[in-house]
Amino acid sequence: MTKPSLPELLHAAVTAVGGTERPGQVSMAEAVAEAVDDNAHLLVQAGTGTGKSLGYLVPALAHGERVVVATATLALQRQLVERDLPRTVDALHPLLRRRPEFAMLKGRSNYLCLHRLHEGAPQDEEEGLFDQFEAAAPSSKLGQDLLRLRDWSDETETGDRDDLTPGVSDRAWAQISVSSRECLGATKCAYGAECFAEAARERAKLADVVVTNHALLAIDAIEGAPVLPKHEVLIVDEAHELVSRVTGVATGELTPGQVNRAVRRAAKLVNEKAADALLTASEGFERVMELALPGRLEEVPEDLGYALMALRDAARTVISALGGTRDKSVQDEDAVRKQAMASVESVHSVAERITQGSEYDVVWYERHDRFGASVRVAPLSVSGLLREKLFADRSVVLTSATLKLGGDFNGVGASLGLAPEGTAGDDIPQWKGLDVGSPFDYPRQGILYVARHLATPGREGSRTDMLDELAELVEAAGGRTLGLFSSMRAAQAAAEELRGRQDKPILLQGEETLGELIKNFAADPETCLFGTLSLWQGVDVPGPSCQLVVMDRIPFPRPDDPLMSARQKAVEEAGGNGFMAVAATHAALLMAQGAGRLVRAMGDKGVVAVLDPRLANARYGSYLRASLPDFWYTTDRNQARRSLAAIDAAAKTAQ
Repeated sequence: MTKPSLPELLHAAVTAVGGTERPGQVSMAEAVAEAVDDNAHLLVQAGTGTGKSLGYLVPALAHGERVVVATATLALQRQLVERDLPRTVDALHPLLRRRPEFAMLKGRSNYLCLHRLHEGAPQDEEEGLFDQFEAAAPSSKLGQDLLRLRDWSDETETGDRDDLTPGVSDRAWAQISVSSRECLGATKCAYGAECFAEAARERAKLADVVVTNHALLAIDAIEGAPVLPKHEVLIVDEAHELVSRVTGVATGELTPGQVNRAVRRAAKLVNEKAADALLTASEGFERVMELALPGRLEEVPEDLGYALMALRDAARTVISALGGTRDKSVQDEDAVRKQAMASVESVHSVAERITQGSEYDVVWYERHDRFGASVRVAPLSVSGLLREKLFADRSVVLTSATLKLGGDFNGVGASLGLAPEGTAGDDIPQWKGLDVGSPFDYPRQGILYVARHLATPGREGSRTDMLDELAELVEAAGGRTLGLFSSMRAAQAAAEELRGRQDKPILLQGEETLGELIKNFAADPETCLFGTLSLWQGVDVPGPSCQLVVMDRIPFPRPDDPLMSARQKAVEEAGGNGFMAVAATHAALLMAQGAGRLVRAMGDKGVVAVLDPRLANARYGSYLRASLPDFWYTTDRNQARRSLAAIDAAAKTAQ
């Protein structure tokens, strides 16, 4: 029997999911197949509506080697495992004459821990009783959540938090889950044979396709102990998110509360001298943090340095002493010791990292209204780590609707540790960039309106002219507005102002869960939804409910963002343009994602309005505009209002 061709396989898969083959999807599938066959690397931009999941799944399944697919969002993981993969495997089975297996794998804390559930979480003395089910009154929300989790544990096959509907609070989940550091290990745990996390790992070892998330991919790369099974092909979807997710995993944090918890957990398990030393160091650290002011620490202040060295040394002593102690009053000593060890090791590793003072790390203080001050440390860049860990020994395909910024892939490539496309060299990963476009006719379906007449936004102060413009646009659109704001304060101010001026319902992020807000926004065309960062990327509302997307200003990083400003300065010191490499790239990615909220289906029409004149007037404006979909462009406010009114009238007629 002859081997089926890629077009045959793609046609079968697309038919099975009830879709339509698109030229961009075919181009993508061919490029992915070529990269996988040649053990090469590919960056592929595939616009909304291309069908990119099948564009990489079909050639990957046809290749026959194990594939890991890493995504940023839970929604896409679910779509792959519950919809795309089952249908694709069924469709390809007769042609491939084999049935590829697939599995989902997440970090250990995403799975219910049976040991914690049945034996209870080791509680700190100040925090209540040993048995969390007794500690939480059944009538309380926490108590109800825990009782529901206990019932669910008898029914669930996966133990995966995301399979629990409705969900529970983070506080409740923390009572019945463990981190990898806190886990006893399958061989030492009485419940090891039934462990959900271990079962997920075993399924992944046998699967042809393993679906995971960016965070687990980062842990696999950074910690050196492989979490993912060995694989020949890595596909990173939503790849525009990868650098920030890897940075998040590689960031360490210390707070007084976290250190106090480590002291309490270790106190019963070590000799008095070691416990006292850690307590004294903890108190010294807390005193320093009381005076901490937010901002970057270009050099670690003397008082913080001494406090961290004392913490590091005391934590090291406790870690050594934790090994052999046996205290008859402690129940379930193995679990208590493991939890204490995890807490103290976490304190030790961050304190040591900051005191060592690597030139490749950025250290800063943060202050949170609720949780107080923290000291944080993050890598200045993750590009070297990604180049070394991601692109060795396997073919890597990175895909997203937004990878091509300012007209090429080199900006995103550089953030991933890749040299400019086409650069040759023995140790330089070779890669190709491909933009397969979008099935949407952007110039006919959308308008990019830049409010050139407005005043340039300053750092502080109200923007009365911007709020007037916003109110006029919302009125012309008949509601139907997604407002994307650069800060929560700006979103709140706009919501308050417009609620006072007109009768259109204004939903505001934070006043309800994100899922509920998006559902309500989609259900009523007159409704507007205002919010900040997660809305720039997380809203998929095709149809007449979203016909105006407003950005209040270009979303540059805040000038006082310690990590971004440090990265910008490092590029400048190396002779590059720090503003373009860091701030403009950051803004371009967000704006491309935000503008992508407008056209989600073939019949969608509308306006993206940017209420920041710099997009039209500044030198970098052309770079940012080149990163957006190819909408028809205007700075004429009357044209924008007339277009919105016409789109609103057409939508009302069609209802």
